[in-house]
Amino acid sequence: MIAADTNIVVRLLTGDDPEQAARARRLFETETVFLPKTVMLETEWVLRRLYRKDAGAIIDALLGLASLPNTRCEDETAILQALAWNRQGLDFADALHLASSRIATGFTTFDRALIQRAPSKAAAPCEPS
Repeated sequence: MIAADTNIVVRLLTGDDPEQAARARRLFETETVFLPKTVMLETEWVLRRLYRKDAGAIIDALLGLASLPNTRCEDETAILQALAWNRQGLDFADALHLASSRIATGFTTFDRALIQRAPSKAAAPCEPS
């Protein structure tokens, strides 16, 4: 298994450099590719901020990537949950933070917008006892 950097994933998903895109495609066809959560997070950011892709297209691309037969995502359960929450309007980074924190008893933040958008009290204001 080989881990892929964000630039490999972006080339695969955008095809903006045909030679590199072909190499990335061959990698995903011939190797088992590990995708760390951080690569998924950065890929979403790059596609949204630099390539100006809309959220639906990014979610579909990341779901497609995660479902490739030779792809293994770090904490796939959290990635898939974060993408589902992202589709419902939650920022992907916030959604991934929440989904990755499922072993904790709660998630606290100063971000009032996150508290309001988070699914069913998944996030709470930081108010120590």
